[in-house]
Amino acid sequence: MKKIFVGNLDFGATEESIRPLFEAYGTVERVSLVTDRDTGRSRGFAFVEMTDSAEADRAIAALNGTNLGAARSM
Repeated sequence: MKKIFVGNLDFGATEESIRPLFEAYGTVERVSLVTDRDTGRSRGFAFVEMTDSAEADRAIAALNGTNLGAARSM
C-alpha cells in the first residue's frame, strides 16, 4: 500500500474526479479529499492510496506536474 499526497487541487475537485485519474495506472484503494471541518469545503489537497507500490510510482511519474483539470497539478 502506498499513500500519495496530491496537492494544489481545485476547490471544486471531488473524490469522484480524482479517482479515475489514478485508476488509469492501477488499483485505487481509497481517495481521501481533505475538507475544512467547519465549512465542508475542500482544503485543496487529497491522499490517494494505491495497493501496488509500482503502480503508484507509475501514477506519480505520469501525473506529477501535469494539469489535471479539476485537479490542477500534483
